[in-house]
Amino acid sequence: MKNMRFIKSSLTLLALALMAIFSNAQQFPSKPINLVVPFVPGGGTDSIARDVAKLLSEKLDQPVIVENKGGGGGALGANYVAKASADGHTLLFATSTFVTNASLDDGLPFDADKDFAPVALIGKGPILMVSTKKLGVKTIQEFLAYARKNPQDINFCSAGNGSINHLSGELFKAKTGISMTHIPYKGSGPATIDLIAGRTQIFFSTVPTILPFIKQHSVDLLAVTGSKRVALFPNTPSTEEAGIKDLDVSTWWGILAPSGTPKAVVDKLNVLINEVSSKDVIKDRFTSEGANVQLGTAQEFQQTLRKELLMWRGLVKSAGLTMN
Repeated sequence: MKNMRFIKSSLTLLALALMAIFSNAQQFPSKPINLVVPFVPGGGTDSIARDVAKLLSEKLDQPVIVENKGGGGGALGANYVAKASADGHTLLFATSTFVTNASLDDGLPFDADKDFAPVALIGKGPILMVSTKKLGVKTIQEFLAYARKNPQDINFCSAGNGSINHLSGELFKAKTGISMTHIPYKGSGPATIDLIAGRTQIFFSTVPTILPFIKQHSVDLLAVTGSKRVALFPNTPSTEEAGIKDLDVSTWWGILAPSGTPKAVVDKLNVLINEVSSKDVIKDRFTSEGANVQLGTAQEFQQTLRKELLMWRGLVKSAGLTMN
């Protein structure tokens, strides 16, 4: 009898818990949502986040407020969200640097895998390999030939240690066997300025950062990462076409919540974010930057994050990289 009473009591508690979760999801959101962008205002990521926030506000009938918390290569904003209440009202607008930074910096105050609930992947685009005009190369083959003849003279810039630019360059080194010195900057802006001036030679850049300078012919575009060309640069070969296998790296944008956020809330947000990502304003924005909208479940986004964490951590270990 005691066992039966215990089982009935447990089932009752479980039912009450499920009802509470369902009720919370039905009532969500009960107040404005903070969408944290872990970078300073004004960049490409900030602009995309504001487009998404505006459309999401209309779907949720609650304001979605973009809050910029730059610093630490995105770690400051990510940590703020990791420590926030797990109720869906504080979200992180993350980029691929979320995983590259976490792969390199083992001193972060959060666990990129365990402290977040992936909600939705929004878009994905290639990395562009560009060179300074002063280097005088137009293709990857020309660059590799130059680098092998001048192994002490090549460096590549990035937006900082642990950025997607940094680890893309390190992966390129691993795949080709060439020597390049990494020069980290405090952001893509100053890195681009020095590349154009010829103080650095190579930049593995995101499209939003470097596109205006490609159009102005201020830099030379050597290749796009991955196996296929992109519509924005139909005459530019992919790295695989150029003979470099498995350099399939990309930049992406997505939304995460604190770990422990109810699944029903995550799923509700996922559906709505997929809906707003399908709007022309978002699709056109990504297309103009050589990227594509990505629609999928929260579980698929989690698998993507874990796959990238595994890949980048493997590179960091094999190359003996550190934050300093």
